[in-house]
Amino acid sequence: MTNPDRTLLFKIVESRFQKHETRHPGIAWATVAARLEAASPAVLSALQAMEGTGGEPDVIGIDAESGRVVFCDCAAESPSGRRSLCFDEEALHARKEAKPAGSALGAAEAMGITLLNEEQYRSLQSLGEFDVKTSSWVGTPFDIRSLGGALFCDRRYGKVFVYHNGAQSYYAARGFRGRLLV
Repeated sequence: MTNPDRTLLFKIVESRFQKHETRHPGIAWATVAARLEAASPAVLSALQAMEGTGGEPDVIGIDAESGRVVFCDCAAESPSGRRSLCFDEEALHARKEAKPAGSALGAAEAMGITLLNEEQYRSLQSLGEFDVKTSSWVGTPFDIRSLGGALFCDRRYGKVFVYHNGAQSYYAARGFRGRLLV
């Protein structure tokens, strides 16, 4: 990442941080800025990928185990640059016809981020209203995935719902939300 790209990314992230203070009470920008300055190029590339695919990453907390800053996709709807994907590579290879461009897990791995799990998704929803028109794949327990299924979530009627679908399915309004520790 070039220095001008890095500077622009930091400005975008800082502006969003200031605009949405309710997402990260008690966390000072100085703490976030210090973590960003010390971050590896791979971590900054992952943050740039979140931004570049429409995720609008913002700070949502501090990781209790590592003390690192937690960034999450906070776009109102599932990130536009990460939709129409099946759940994972196994599902992608299992499709015989009309294959999507890729998988949510594959894209997340390539970006250097992780999919939110159901608990993390519900926690994000406590900070605002997300996915009222779209849905997002979430990490799926092995027992469900081993039977061919995968989980996704959304918000409808003022409530957060968890659903299931075949892992090989994909829809124009379903993407995924990621998480990154900095």
